[in-house]
Amino acid sequence: MTRNHSRQRDAIISFLSTRNDHPTAELVYDNVRMIYPRISLGTVYRNLNLLAELGEIKRLRTKDSKDHFDADLSNHYHFICDKCFCVSDIFIDLTESLTKEAKKQTNAEITQHEVFYYGICEKCKSNSAAAPE
Repeated sequence: MTRNHSRQRDAIISFLSTRNDHPTAELVYDNVRMIYPRISLGTVYRNLNLLAELGEIKRLRTKDSKDHFDADLSNHYHFICDKCFCVSDIFIDLTESLTKEAKKQTNAEITQHEVFYYGICEKCKSNSAAAPE
């Protein structure tokens, strides 16, 4: 791995850690390209995939068929809007009860879990209410 790739990867992580909107690879690319104008979208995808595989970021697969990325590795859940596909964090403590029930039902060692809530976000609800019939 060249030093350039390392700096680019650091720029990707740095960008993600400033966001809580769970950007797509394209949005990461658009922003990291301001720092590294010669970076390619393929390089951004490869680095995002590597970072997700290494557990340094989370990859969120959503209904819009695009991966979204999250640098916050703390225990939290996500809300995904069915209309605009925005992704929001939900910080509630379900970990212990969910894990306990999953262990009980599967008799397995649970190492991690993900919870997604789906619905219509506040912005889309407001836009629907304001739209003329």
